[in-house]
Amino acid sequence: MNLFDVLELIGGLCLFLFGMNLMGSALEKRAGDGLKSILGKMTTGKMTGFLTGLGVTSIIQSSSATTVMVVGFVNSGIMTLTQAINVIMGSNVGTTVTAWFLSLTGIESSNVLVQLLKPSSFTPILALVGIILYMGFKDSKKRDTATILLGFATLMFGMDTMSASVAGLKEVEGFRNILTMFSNPILGVLAGAILTAIIQSSSASVGILQALSSTGQVNFGAAIPIIMGQNIGTCVTALLSSVGTNRNARRSSIVHLSFNIIGTVVLLTVFCLAQAIFDLSGFVNGPASEMGIAIAHSAFNILCTAMLLPASSLLEKLSYRFIPEPKGQKKKEEKIELDERLMATPAIALERCRVVTNHMASLSAGAMEDAMHMLEAYDPETADGIKTAENAADRYEDILGSYLVKLSTYPLSDKDSHESAKLLHVIGDFERISDHAVNILESAEELMEKGMAFSETAQKELKAMVGAVNESVVLAKKAFEENDLMAAMLVEPLEEIVDALKKKLRSNHIMRMQKGDCTIEMGFVWSDLLTNLERVSDHCSNIAGCVIEMSHDALDLHDYLRRVKKESRSYQEAYREYQAKYLDILA
Repeated sequence: MNLFDVLELIGGLCLFLFGMNLMGSALEKRAGDGLKSILGKMTTGKMTGFLTGLGVTSIIQSSSATTVMVVGFVNSGIMTLTQAINVIMGSNVGTTVTAWFLSLTGIESSNVLVQLLKPSSFTPILALVGIILYMGFKDSKKRDTATILLGFATLMFGMDTMSASVAGLKEVEGFRNILTMFSNPILGVLAGAILTAIIQSSSASVGILQALSSTGQVNFGAAIPIIMGQNIGTCVTALLSSVGTNRNARRSSIVHLSFNIIGTVVLLTVFCLAQAIFDLSGFVNGPASEMGIAIAHSAFNILCTAMLLPASSLLEKLSYRFIPEPKGQKKKEEKIELDERLMATPAIALERCRVVTNHMASLSAGAMEDAMHMLEAYDPETADGIKTAENAADRYEDILGSYLVKLSTYPLSDKDSHESAKLLHVIGDFERISDHAVNILESAEELMEKGMAFSETAQKELKAMVGAVNESVVLAKKAFEENDLMAAMLVEPLEEIVDALKKKLRSNHIMRMQKGDCTIEMGFVWSDLLTNLERVSDHCSNIAGCVIEMSHDALDLHDYLRRVKKESRSYQEAYREYQAKYLDILA
């Protein structure tokens, strides 16, 4: 093996790693909704969690990425430690899929149909299809598909390049001696762990081992301990990711490490005992093929899971031994946050943003509902709750805004980009609704402290205005949370009714002041209430408009609403219904 072979090996390795990363990122982006669906079905059941981890890892082609996601989920409070253990075990089996793809490079036959299964035969066709899709279409889904094909072709080309560069090693005695060293189980495990820790991908390190096996110098006695060590090395990514997280997130990374160490110790011991008891020299000293390594990799991970999945509760207890709860302190519920580790899978991070925004929407809507009730009967405890909700909404807006802006720098599908833009728009409106809830509360407090009360007529008018605004808040919240276009369509005619109510109620109050039925001081409070209620309706209109706009691929909302008001029969019917419900009763 000369200098040029070494350079070819380095180039092949770089293409292999780049292709794997490119394909994995494109698969994540293309399967965003699929990942959301899989994770949405997650339960505490062992098999469900296991299958979830297996499915996600098979999609994104990286157990390290799945485990980092799991650490982020646990840190964010999305997933319990018990759920995380089952998912981690599933990810270890899911990562073996890559080795089966790579094993196709070892196919040898004179049969034309069998030869077509070799990557060197079909990857040029995949690359051609990929480049045509990438350069010929602007549709993001087609381009994502193209990137998957190009990434796979690059990965397989890198694999072939590595195999070709090390072909000369089959005649090198020194290389054979080095590999013989790894027949020592301890050295083999260390070699696999160190290599995988450096490149942070067990799939990639298995690929390198498969490329070396093409020389015929790698025997199963060396390959099996190296494969076991690779599973330990891949834990480094999750351990690094857990730095700075809460206790349960750190425990999930400890579970990942202990699972692989226990599995390696037990199965390596069984392997060594089997060699001592039975004559396995033919198998142990036999050359390991690409297919043989894929089988060994899958067998090891499946046996580990079969052995430790029933004992997942024991692994959980073991993690508590390593990271115990502080003495004299009761176990507290973990704080729900947005974790940047989730950005490794943007579709999942965005889904988490939506969940948090839904919580923010509930806080703001609840604060507004309580504030409107305070106009009828003041309650100090409820008043504190409204102020707490407003502070929380402010914090949510800051956290969500910063997170979504950062997330926008990651590769997102068109659908996810629209969803991200929608969230950025509505968080400001929900935050302002909570601000107006506090303003209305302050008006209620002023009325209570000064012993003022509106006249019976004014109370009837205010009740109509509050009812219209409350319905507007309920509809806007439903439209956003459920992406309900029907609810969104009803907000705009209701907003027009609120505008009309504001004008009518302000005029009526001026007339009452002129007759001496109301004081100027009461007039100021009345004006503040009408202004705040009308602005809440405006923000509800913004939220509903955003839902409509995004569902129609960013149409011109103002032009759309102008046409709807003129041409839509349902809009006119809704307007007349709200007019009778809230406006005509004051005539």
